[in-house]
Amino acid sequence: MKRIFENKWSVVGIAIFCSILWGSAFPVLKVSYEEMQMNPDDVIAKIVFAGMRFLLAGLLVLAFLLIISPKKILVTRRQFIVLIILGIVQTTLLYFFFYNGLAKVSGMQGAILSSSGTFFTVILAHYFYKNDRLNWKKTVGLIAGFTGIAVANWGEGLQLSFQWDGEGFMIATGIINAIATIMAKELATGIHPFAVTGWQLSIGATILLLIGVPQINEGAIVFTPFGYGLLIYSALLSAAAFGLWYSLLKYNHAGEISMYKFIVPVAGTILSSIFIPGENLNIFILIAITMVALGIFVVNYTGRKVAPAENKQVRIEQS
Repeated sequence: MKRIFENKWSVVGIAIFCSILWGSAFPVLKVSYEEMQMNPDDVIAKIVFAGMRFLLAGLLVLAFLLIISPKKILVTRRQFIVLIILGIVQTTLLYFFFYNGLAKVSGMQGAILSSSGTFFTVILAHYFYKNDRLNWKKTVGLIAGFTGIAVANWGEGLQLSFQWDGEGFMIATGIINAIATIMAKELATGIHPFAVTGWQLSIGATILLLIGVPQINEGAIVFTPFGYGLLIYSALLSAAAFGLWYSLLKYNHAGEISMYKFIVPVAGTILSSIFIPGENLNIFILIAITMVALGIFVVNYTGRKVAPAENKQVRIEQS
């Protein structure tokens, strides 16, 4: 396994594969909403659906950890409190905004807007870490990225489109993701990455279900065989992508891997245009994904030679 995760070409292939998996989440969720007849304004239905997905994903990650390293699944009381905090922020809060925000925007917009988390993380890291300050390269990447995000909200009539519970929620997702990334780096020291992911997903998802299930209306989610398939796929993609991504980070420098995250908005946008009826690529979307992808690549690119100390930079994650 170590050879696979250190081989140059397999590393590139796995990083691209993970990014495509994350990108596929956008059309899968939009199609799921339509297939299961969820009302775009039904907040509770989205909470329950998110809780089901991430509880299953969290349990899958913990089951995998139990197989490869059983002792790592155990945590101390203090560490469990940390995992509860991370679960509330990184799963409960983040996916409340993500699932409800995505219902009000197109899959293509969602893929682009959610990438703002990468850029907010770079900004926060500047204030938290002395060895991760902003420089001209990162500044150029941030300008390109935020320009792309702004362009994604311009319609054909050259009018800015913005809903607080649509585009606003997706931007909030990026901010929460950035905060959670810093929190995980600072608080989760000494906990196996798979344990952090599995426990925080399971805890956060359980909270979503405890909030949502008692309040959900009958018929708010209409399950069909295809709908169940979409739910299982979305859970599997999260578990597989996280597992493979953390394995890459274990054997490679974070900066060398994270630069492939530029593929996430590109894949999400293209797949949305293919699988979501009525969503078509236009000049604004093409400019937006180009700018955002360029921005993500630039802020994460560290060059071929990376000093050991540079591997301590923030690991930018995507769910």
